[in-house]
Amino acid sequence: MGREFLEVFDEWADTYDESVAGANQQYAAVFEKYETVLDEVVKYSSGNILEFGVGTGNLTKKLIESGFWVTGIEPSAAMRKKASGKLPSLSILEGDFIHFPNPSVPVHTIVSSFAFHHLTDIEKEHAVKQYTTILQPMGRIVFADTVFENDQHKLNMINKAKEQKFMDLAADLEREYYTTLPEMKRIFVTNGFHVSFKQMNDFVWLIKAVKQ
Repeated sequence: MGREFLEVFDEWADTYDESVAGANQQYAAVFEKYETVLDEVVKYSSGNILEFGVGTGNLTKKLIESGFWVTGIEPSAAMRKKASGKLPSLSILEGDFIHFPNPSVPVHTIVSSFAFHHLTDIEKEHAVKQYTTILQPMGRIVFADTVFENDQHKLNMINKAKEQKFMDLAADLEREYYTTLPEMKRIFVTNGFHVSFKQMNDFVWLIKAVKQ
């Protein structure tokens, strides 16, 4: 459910915004076009929004500025504190992709950025299946996350990171639950979604799934 990484989230909260801005060279390629990635998530969102993995509130802020009603879910207390500092009027609830309070309003779009990889593939499928019961008819899921074309592509990117001496990035890619496009497609299609993918940089894909 991603909670095994809570200590990492708490430690990262103070420097997360610097990382996504490119300050950490090891992760510069992961966060390339960061603002554009978030804008794309906003572009394909509609209605009332349920956001998982609010983090420091960067996507949340864009959604609110675009006029959306947002319910935010975030497991890290340190991240919630950072987000609340940016968005003092927003209620950010404690929870994760699978265990979270029931939204108080109908949900038309579920969004997340740079977070779904904290779940194993089994957990990802469990989460998506759960979302079918939350979303309104023709509701959508719009996620931006690191996904690989196949297992060999993932291995190639790990080896490339090691060759560049980006050992933190390599360890991250080996430790967390980054999946592949075919597996992600299977998860959504099996659970009744029409899904499409748009590559945003060498690591990140925009995932757009509409409930059928």
